[in-house]
Amino acid sequence: MSRGEGVTGGTVRLGWALVRHEARLMASLVLWLARRTHGTGGGMAFGYARGEAAMMSGFAFVCVVETVAMSALLADRPTLHAVVLFLDVYTVVLVVALYAASAVRPHVVTADGLRVRRAVHVDLRIPRERIASVRRELRMTHTKADGELNLAVGSQTTVTVELTEPVAHRSFLGRTRDVRVVRLHADDADGLVRALTAARQGPTGHAVP
Repeated sequence: MSRGEGVTGGTVRLGWALVRHEARLMASLVLWLARRTHGTGGGMAFGYARGEAAMMSGFAFVCVVETVAMSALLADRPTLHAVVLFLDVYTVVLVVALYAASAVRPHVVTADGLRVRRAVHVDLRIPRERIASVRRELRMTHTKADGELNLAVGSQTTVTVELTEPVAHRSFLGRTRDVRVVRLHADDADGLVRALTAARQGPTGHAVP
């Protein structure tokens, strides 16, 4: 494969990734408006969107103010005004959809393990038998390290999951890497830890090997 073909292929993959991303955002917005969630059947859902609600609301408000201001400035240039108005309105919709994606795609605890999510960007399934430990741990700073996945909300994570063996995490752009430690945020971190610990217990209350 020539260098040009490689660049073209990468550009096409990136384009399709962006299309899938926005399609999932719009689907999440529909679910949010319908007051439904995605992929929570048969499990216990634990949200994480509360920690970013204020920030996303503020961002959406700024976008609305900018839309109104640009409409006033471009009132005598109808063509440019129509283009800018469309882009501004679409930006507001995307901001709301980003929050909606976090709200309708919570973490899910089942008897089989843990499904860790972050909006439409991350969807990682951790089998129960690979979970070595889970604990409530508040962290405000995170340093990138091999084998670690940090999914902070509002710059913090509240739950740390350590694994007996790695699981494969596929990034937004399709890159895959193995992770052995997952840090995530949950609005009810204690509840998630209790639920995940209970899911790892046998009927007599002893941990299942």
